[in-house]
Amino acid sequence: MRREQVTIGHKRLSYSISETPLLSGGRQAPFRTILFLHAFPLNATMWDGQLGAPPEGWRMVAPDYRGFGDQETAGAIDGVRMADLAGDAIDLLDSLDVAHAVVAGCSMGGYVAFEMLENAPGYVSALVLIDTRAKADSAEGKAARARMLESVRQHGSAAVAEEMTPKLLGETTKRKKPELAGWVHDVIAQADPTAISMAVTAMKDRKDMTQLLPRIKVPTLVLAGAEDTLIPATDVAELHTGIKHSTLETIPAAGHLPNLEQPAAFDAALRRFLERL
Repeated sequence: MRREQVTIGHKRLSYSISETPLLSGGRQAPFRTILFLHAFPLNATMWDGQLGAPPEGWRMVAPDYRGFGDQETAGAIDGVRMADLAGDAIDLLDSLDVAHAVVAGCSMGGYVAFEMLENAPGYVSALVLIDTRAKADSAEGKAARARMLESVRQHGSAAVAEEMTPKLLGETTKRKKPELAGWVHDVIAQADPTAISMAVTAMKDRKDMTQLLPRIKVPTLVLAGAEDTLIPATDVAELHTGIKHSTLETIPAAGHLPNLEQPAAFDAALRRFLERL
């Protein structure tokens, strides 16, 4: 795995990338690409486990959203919305000469993936939706986002880390993997508060994508942590029933971040899906 940056216009995008060649007839076959979109308020490092072992013939790419990870913040945050982050992902694929990819989005990453599907569906050859929903925020959800904006304004990223870490992880993880809880807390606490505010605002103002679900024709895997308390099972079921011929898998003993909490089970489910494509 390696870290790269690319400058496109006035913005510089940072991302992780890895690949495992597939030899066919003594020659390397073209790579197939999977694009990983990270959860809020983490960054591309949440996918390091997956990028550490790509299946043969696959290239894995994990970008940071604006202001997160190695991504620059200055001059690139004000007014950014979910569609802008989807545009960044598409620009990155273009820079890599990738015409279409499997798009895997966790939580906020799912919201970005929906924007890609609505605005540039040709780039998405298959879809993995992980602990996410199609609906926009309810009035209660918007109020919670507003409270978080005020919290980060007054107390910075550390306050968000204290609030979000226990919500992101399942009870099994919190009990058996305290080191993972510490890592998640530290990643959030070190995030740029301006980027956190941008992401919270983009999520608060995002469009309802429920009407998009019946139009999704690409192969789709819906993954959910069995102990996720942020995305209700009813919202997961809505994705599965709304996207015709989608596959639903539940990851036991995982919360909102199953690829981190139960990586072996997550990787096995993802590989089964990729093998069917």
